[in-house]
Amino acid sequence: MSSCSGNCSSCSSSDCKDRDPHLKQNEFSDIKKIYAVVSGKGGVGKSSVTAMLASAMQARGKQVAVLDADITGPSIPKMFGIEGRAEADASGIIPAVSRTGIRIMSINLLLESQDAPVIWRGPVISGVIQQFFTDVAWGDVDYMFVDMPPGTGDVPLTVFQSLKVDGIIVVTTPQDLVGLIVSKAINMASMMNVPIVGIVENMSYFTCPDCDKKHYIFGEGKTDEVAEKFGIPVLAKLPIDTKTPALADKGAIELADIDAFGDIAAAL
Repeated sequence: MSSCSGNCSSCSSSDCKDRDPHLKQNEFSDIKKIYAVVSGKGGVGKSSVTAMLASAMQARGKQVAVLDADITGPSIPKMFGIEGRAEADASGIIPAVSRTGIRIMSINLLLESQDAPVIWRGPVISGVIQQFFTDVAWGDVDYMFVDMPPGTGDVPLTVFQSLKVDGIIVVTTPQDLVGLIVSKAINMASMMNVPIVGIVENMSYFTCPDCDKKHYIFGEGKTDEVAEKFGIPVLAKLPIDTKTPALADKGAIELADIDAFGDIAAAL
């Protein structure tokens, strides 16, 4: 598996050609669609985009789950106000459930304390990600969103090889580095034969509360140029919003304004 690209058509192994390289779900899980939310660098608001996208899809009447694959920097449980440790029964590990019914699994739900550091090497982290998929009794799930760590390291490789990902959503900000950063994420997805749904530009602008004028704090970004270069859509340009981070800090991300996520949800 470690040398598998996920592309069976290019595999020369005679005993592998007809074998699905993806992990099997827990027998108490029925996950229909899986989307990974990725970023080329940290600090772009990827986890908040994941949380709000999950909330938007749940509001559309879907059964939604979030797999927090950011093992060394998990933030999903705090955003949803989930504390304590996950439980298990004969069916497997039971995911936590948010106020609106979103099912969540994160390493923070298995640690003795939420501020305990995770000091593990790559193979161990990859094994945990796989267990989150195979050992958790997710139940009936229409859409699972995987909150990925930044970059193109062990965890993205594990997710793309092990899970049957239906597509990725790339989160970025408007800085000039966006071209290089987004290109790396898109090229990795292309190499792994994972479809790209589109790009979300976060922190795109700030709307002045007095004059209602948009101010582009980080400059008007290169996102449109990159999207055109790769032939993928820009799904949304999200403003700098002081209310959303405050709600995330309070564990009430589900109360955030999700109107901007309607078009993204419709694209899935």
